[in-house]
Amino acid sequence: MKHSVPSRLSMMAQTRQALLPWVALMTRRWPRFLVGALLVWLTLAAGLSLLGLSGWFITACALAGIAMLFGLPSSLDVYVPGGGIRFFALLRTVARYIERLYNHDTVLRLLADLRYRVFGRLTRMDEAALRRHRMSDWLGRLTADIDALDNLYLRLLMPPLVSLLVIVGVSLFAAIWLPGMALWLGSVLFVLWVGLTYGMARLCFAQSHRQIAYQEGLRRLVIDQLQATAELIAYQSAAWHRQQVADHENAALDNQRRLGRHTAMGNSVIGVITGLLLLLVFWFGGALVADGTLAGPILVMLLLIILGINEVFVQLPAAFARLGSSVAAAERLNALAVDTPAKEQKLPAHELDVVMRGVIHRYPSSAQPALDDVTFELGCGEQAVITGHSGAGKSTLAALLTGRLKASQGEVEIGGCEPWAIKETQRSRRIVLLTQQVDLFDASLEDNLRLGNAEASDASLWKVLEAVALDDWARTLPAQLKTPVGERGQQLSGGQARRVALARLLLMDPSIVILDEPFAAIDHATAEHVARALSDWLEGRTAIFFVHHGSRLLMQQVKHHWHLSGGKLGPGR
Repeated sequence: MKHSVPSRLSMMAQTRQALLPWVALMTRRWPRFLVGALLVWLTLAAGLSLLGLSGWFITACALAGIAMLFGLPSSLDVYVPGGGIRFFALLRTVARYIERLYNHDTVLRLLADLRYRVFGRLTRMDEAALRRHRMSDWLGRLTADIDALDNLYLRLLMPPLVSLLVIVGVSLFAAIWLPGMALWLGSVLFVLWVGLTYGMARLCFAQSHRQIAYQEGLRRLVIDQLQATAELIAYQSAAWHRQQVADHENAALDNQRRLGRHTAMGNSVIGVITGLLLLLVFWFGGALVADGTLAGPILVMLLLIILGINEVFVQLPAAFARLGSSVAAAERLNALAVDTPAKEQKLPAHELDVVMRGVIHRYPSSAQPALDDVTFELGCGEQAVITGHSGAGKSTLAALLTGRLKASQGEVEIGGCEPWAIKETQRSRRIVLLTQQVDLFDASLEDNLRLGNAEASDASLWKVLEAVALDDWARTLPAQLKTPVGERGQQLSGGQARRVALARLLLMDPSIVILDEPFAAIDHATAEHVARALSDWLEGRTAIFFVHHGSRLLMQQVKHHWHLSGGKLGPGR
């Protein structure tokens, strides 16, 4: 796998283009970022002040003691510098604690913002776009890629800003006693700052950029190894696939080692430069001490402050060596941008009809269309049953009606509007879909129900539970509505989980209702009860039922009966 090192312009342009949307998102919390940066600066300033003042105090005490030993007159105020040392020690400890607490809280808020934006983009992607990648790839974007962007504030934005302020502060402080040396000191530290930021980013950009691709490829290979173990053994390819995993892992480790060597080199440069500055200040200041124009304790204070500069710069090499990883992660997340219509359409306030005319939909990887010349009309308040076996095209038809897909050809209209172009808030409120896969969250029964209507009262929750024949069961639970349902509803049976999802639907007030196998995993007596409740709730609403076979419960109350087979829609059987 070969990667060309980007040119200066391309690296800067690539970084700006990739990170700008996410930096713009972060600036919404700019007051918190400024306070966090101030706390970091205060912590570093207190540390350098403590180090310098302690050096001055120890040296001054030593010189005063030597003078007293030889009987020379000497005086030293130990109370003011002693109090200053205690003050800076306490300030450094308190500032460090508050800074860690505050900035970690800020980062958690930032990660929530990032994940909210990315998850929002995923929810707006259509079925075809979601199927281009595996679930592990989407999970990687929600976890690994966002974690890579975590570098932006805590490692790429704040430390260089704070270190630059410290450079200015140290240079101005040194100018009080070494005005001729302060400019050189500030210039050298600024050049070091540029080298550790832009220089490290430039040196390591290509390697850190490809590290994201290595990690994604390795993750995919390992998941394939776990999920397809039986097939790999059956085709006698397990050893070959394990070798592929090992080769990819070795390539990723080699790349990571090179990044580590560059980071270590950056840390070595910090040590060398600060060491040379120590020698330079010692030589220049020593001459002034010998001339009597500079006190010895002052020189020791300046030397110790320069020695403490290491703490200011130590985070920069590792952070900017991984700039390419942050850029690569941002590019992957930017690729999730969803095509939106030039002008969003608004649904009319009245009840909605459903119209399809000559609809053809073909997935990019499929030779045959999933839907072929589908045409039907469903008036306001009418209901239809569409039967069909698995793979007949029912899920594609439902995705088109809910705006999750845009038809390859033909017209799809809900109330005269194209579903995919309807304003998202209206579409999610006026058009609802009960899928075969039940989505319940690791929360209480009450919390999962209120996803349908956050303002629903407890009485309303019990009413919809009664409609789906779950009220008696819920009342026998010790916590009743507060009962946790577990991740994906694993504390419930399949039929119970499906009825909880249906009850959540009953709390909403939609105009179009699409139900995919609403009575699956439900016994006949319960299904009859649910069907009667559904019939009352659907009065005046436009509804479509997708079922594998004709249902007697539905045949009695539904006007239209169609059958979907091979992507073609015809009369019901």
